[in-house]
Amino acid sequence: MSRALIAGGGVCGASLAILLGRQGIEVELFERRQFPHEKPCGEGLMPAGVAVLERMGLAEAVGGAPFRSIRYHLGDVMVEGRFPSREGQSATGRGQRRLRIDEALFRAATRTSGVTARMGANVESLLTENGRITGLVVDGNARRGDLVVAADGLNSPIRKSLGFDQPLRKRRFGLRAHFRLAKSSEQPPWVDVFVGRGHELYVTPLPDGEMLVAALVEQGAMPSTPASEFSRWCRAEKELSVRLDGAEQITELAGCSPLSARSRRGYAPGIVLLGDAAGFVDPITGGGMSQALVSAELLSRYIMRGMIPADPWLAEFDRERRRTLRDYRLLTGAMLWLAGHPLVAAGTLRAMRSAPKLCSHLAGVSGDLRPLWSGLPAS
Repeated sequence: MSRALIAGGGVCGASLAILLGRQGIEVELFERRQFPHEKPCGEGLMPAGVAVLERMGLAEAVGGAPFRSIRYHLGDVMVEGRFPSREGQSATGRGQRRLRIDEALFRAATRTSGVTARMGANVESLLTENGRITGLVVDGNARRGDLVVAADGLNSPIRKSLGFDQPLRKRRFGLRAHFRLAKSSEQPPWVDVFVGRGHELYVTPLPDGEMLVAALVEQGAMPSTPASEFSRWCRAEKELSVRLDGAEQITELAGCSPLSARSRRGYAPGIVLLGDAAGFVDPITGGGMSQALVSAELLSRYIMRGMIPADPWLAEFDRERRRTLRDYRLLTGAMLWLAGHPLVAAGTLRAMRSAPKLCSHLAGVSGDLRPLWSGLPAS
């Protein structure tokens, strides 16, 4: 039986382990943390990611509050992009606490035949033989496999050890807190993005009357008193301030940086980088978890077709992965540029208010539902 070793048991690593185990591949999954575990993270799962969970039969286990659109606010201008239909069905994303998603997927991995999943496992280094990665050193023990998958996150130690890290032009910082809304408040079926001066606020509906508020800011503009500034940003947005009236903050303000990563390559002989470890542009369009699920599903198909050792087909997989994510990354780059040019952004949003088909189309790109350059939706 072929064996895959996966470093990182988050959304990407756990979902790949499940997919491979179900196909008869022996999998060892190593996660350094203990779940459930809080992670500063945007908690909106886009429709393409929801679709992967549905195909895996795990959408109900993950749960979440549905949302059908993304609304962008800049001053008094608001534009809504509703996700286009998928296979005749209304496409929806889901908002869910990251600790719930990680816990549900890791638990499913532990229950999958052929998968050995360990928490609190420290991946120390790679094993290399004749120029090929052949395994991992985990807690001082050598573990060998036919394929190693680095799904160890945005700050991937494995990517760094391979020498694949590339410097970032700009570094962004993220802050987030969770709130339990007043009983009289209703959860709207959309994600709100408020573009402020030098920052953006992301508001995602969560189950049980909870809500995530996350802020993204250039690291150089990070305030010396993040908590008070975060509160001021929230109060400055009238609609958000109304929703937070009477709400209880249920988690402390937490932050992380950087929010993007670049990698020179996505694979090497015997190893493939997956999810954020392979590079991530920015969370401004909210597709991180969905991209992890889509990429894991794609890799599982390649593994089952070409099987291990993987060297002959890794380049082909990497090319298809880049094609799959290209349009999303182009849109993310455009959104980042607009966020840094508020006058242009305001004019763009005003123009888009009269083009609902275009708004829906771009929402479909951000939700990984359609190519950027395809025709506009019929309705």
